[in-house]
Amino acid sequence: MSSRLFDQIIFGPVRSRRFGVSLGVNLLPVDAKICSFDCVYCECGWTDSSSSQSLPTANEVQKALEVKLLNMQAAGELPDVITFSGNGEPTMHPEFDEIIENTIKLRNMYSLRAEVVVLSNSTQLHKEKVRNALLKIDKAVLKLDSTNETQFQRINKPAPGIHVEDVKKELLRFEGKASLQTMFLRGQTTEGQIDNTITREIDALIEFAKVMIPAEWMIYPIDRPTPFEKLEKIQKDEMDEIAEYIRSKTNIPLKISY
Repeated sequence: MSSRLFDQIIFGPVRSRRFGVSLGVNLLPVDAKICSFDCVYCECGWTDSSSSQSLPTANEVQKALEVKLLNMQAAGELPDVITFSGNGEPTMHPEFDEIIENTIKLRNMYSLRAEVVVLSNSTQLHKEKVRNALLKIDKAVLKLDSTNETQFQRINKPAPGIHVEDVKKELLRFEGKASLQTMFLRGQTTEGQIDNTITREIDALIEFAKVMIPAEWMIYPIDRPTPFEKLEKIQKDEMDEIAEYIRSKTNIPLKISY
């Protein structure tokens, strides 16, 4: 099994294929992935609910981020983005809203041009504090890999009780104030075949996107080793075909990463 855990609260900066120079923020334990999804393609490996390590407090995150920004400012190498991702779903942190408020203040103090970005799997959007916090940042990037319940369960392996119709309902509440992200992949899992590159899958995603009207739609293939090995990385020419097809059906701004 492949896994790539982040061993600090603040990590990087790294060169992101989507965001440029990205300073990462990990709100989860450094010894395990904690998430409401168990995606077959996640670079952090499988979800581990047995971790005994506590989450960093809002104060610890604030202090660690301030130290890093001060060091980067002194070196003249400030980030393009401050990105919440890390070892699982950042919006699961109970102090997420306070952490976002603190981050915006620090960004304004030390790195005004940097955007605050949150990469989310969209499962905590029913929580008012989470939704309001995401509406305050520069870019909330919200996941939807399939609108089909069977494919959703096989690809994202959500925690019990999480269904794609509920996720879609909450995504619609953002009314153009968030970005959509979709990982395209195919392969054979223990639960059966997964493939969201076929026409009916893409058409269903397009129809949903037309209603959601995201500020941007980010699509991308597998880029790093995955915990489930029988997955296929969609190659550049096929990703280009998918992008061309989506653009022929909708005017939503599309960003493709390889």
